[in-house]
Amino acid sequence: MRRLLRHPVRLVPFGFLAVILLGTGTLMLPWATSEQHYTPFVTALFTSTSAVSVTGMAVNDTPNYWNGFGLTMITVLTQVGGLGILTGAALVILAVSRQLGLHNRLLVQAETAEFGIGDVRRLLVGIAATVFATEAVMTTVITGRLWLVYDYPPWSALWSAAFDSIQAFNNGGFTLYSDGLLAFSRDPWVALPLALGAIIGGLGFPALFEAVREWRRPGRWAVATKLTIWGSLALIVLGSGYLLLAEWANPATIGTYDPPGKLLATFTQIALSRTGGFDVINVDQLTEASYPLLIILMFIGGGSASTAGGIKVSTFFLLAFVIWAELRGEPDVTVGRRQVARASIRQALTVALLSVALVVVGTVLLVVITAGVRYYQALFEVTSAFSTTGLSLGVAPNLSHPGQYALTALMYIGRVGPLTLGSAIALNTRRRLYHYPEEQPIVG
Repeated sequence: MRRLLRHPVRLVPFGFLAVILLGTGTLMLPWATSEQHYTPFVTALFTSTSAVSVTGMAVNDTPNYWNGFGLTMITVLTQVGGLGILTGAALVILAVSRQLGLHNRLLVQAETAEFGIGDVRRLLVGIAATVFATEAVMTTVITGRLWLVYDYPPWSALWSAAFDSIQAFNNGGFTLYSDGLLAFSRDPWVALPLALGAIIGGLGFPALFEAVREWRRPGRWAVATKLTIWGSLALIVLGSGYLLLAEWANPATIGTYDPPGKLLATFTQIALSRTGGFDVINVDQLTEASYPLLIILMFIGGGSASTAGGIKVSTFFLLAFVIWAELRGEPDVTVGRRQVARASIRQALTVALLSVALVVVGTVLLVVITAGVRYYQALFEVTSAFSTTGLSLGVAPNLSHPGQYALTALMYIGRVGPLTLGSAIALNTRRRLYHYPEEQPIVG
């Protein structure tokens, strides 16, 4: 235990696991389901893990299988998973005692990837204000739309709007509609708040706060902030354009929409496909050219220290700069007139390559243990689970128990793995006082 306290980042996996098991036990109870029966362990575990890891992948029809208590529990688990177990605990401590000890600051530092211990209090207040203010605005706008235009009863409109807003900002994918958000794909008053909320939640608090604080001087942003903000913008713009062209004439998705509707639907789908996991158009009816795009976007994910998963935008674009520097024969990797530390490059390579290995192994395993699943379907589901996105081609509900356990493990690893691995690498960095003779092996 003393060793864990010396390295608080090691407590993160145990914190997530404890909440997952608590959620599993609660969801197994009969008063959590519409039919008032006990939920099988594998179903409850899958759902709880999906909620805490802010994935949103489901093995049943969420709005019909779970009752109000079960849906509320899923909402709470998603909010806790989005904020982070240790961050949420520190917020409670801060609200009660108005102060944080050094140990609690180290815990939050480990989870939020903030390296300035003295700024933890301000960081926590900023996180809480951003999360709840953004969710409140989203809920207000969508509630008014559902109530005034779609004739929802006021309480029903509020519940639906709050549920989807919390899921969107925390980059979960659960929804109260069996067909996802297809009914609102051309309604900007519902689709845009959810898309923008997912984008804000997926940027990561360090990058978001710096971008807001220094919005007049983007040239002074840190390298990580530049990579995250401009990289996310590039992925959304390019991804939306690609999906728009690929699905323009597809009658099963957006082929029957007018041009503004096509643009809104593709933008919203791309914004939510990177991290959120909502179905704005029929994902299982996409053209074959669209699936590689969604797989790539899911694998990249969102920003560091955000509610999103994946290898992170900064990692992906940092590796792109590494390749560019190597192709040009430059000895150093520079981003925005800043030289990138070699330790950061090694960490990015480690996270990316291990993530690729996990996705490949998971895909092969899912194909082997599940009859009738095609390779691209398995790759899509595994990538979605590992990146905690939640998009699905409808394979997850039909998987055998071993297949569902495999996806459950991937969701858990995808939520805590990159965070724990990156922090552990940083903590274990040691300075060697000697060097071996250098040699250059043949590459390529």
